[in-house]
Amino acid sequence: MRRRLFFWELGGFLFTGALGAALHFVYDWSGRNPAAAAFSAVNESTWEHMKLLFVPVFLFSVVQVCVLGRDCPHLLWSRALSTLAGLALIPVLFYTYTGVLGFYVNWANIAVFYLADAGLFALDGWLLRRGRRGALWRQVAGLAVLWGLMFAFVFCTFRPPHIALWQDPVTGLYGIL
Repeated sequence: MRRRLFFWELGGFLFTGALGAALHFVYDWSGRNPAAAAFSAVNESTWEHMKLLFVPVFLFSVVQVCVLGRDCPHLLWSRALSTLAGLALIPVLFYTYTGVLGFYVNWANIAVFYLADAGLFALDGWLLRRGRRGALWRQVAGLAVLWGLMFAFVFCTFRPPHIALWQDPVTGLYGIL
């Protein structure tokens, strides 16, 4: 099972990296379709870059739960924890490096995304390898966290709070442009 989990985690990292990069452009490619806005980046805010990490992880998790099912009874709990950690890495790394430099650069933003992706799946793999059959409440909580995050990403795309995390640093605007 360890070898199988390694390939799942590697696949998740690669899938998230590829789809997350593509989702950066889907909203514009769709002609700014509101349906595309629900799952792709609508501006350059930190929140929208977090969505680029979350949406592929969420989709990959759905597939993984369907395929692994009972073979990995602690998947949802582990994935929820690792997803929260990966999502937290994006603003922590971004605001740290921009705070030190005083400006941002695109290659560093890309590196932040892939570091968060790698951190998420490294933690996820570690949690899955050491995990044991967890209590049902943990699985339910993991599922609730993942669905809650999906709701938050969609909702805040259309109704973003007016704080720095949601502000597009290029235009100074919030949400759909």
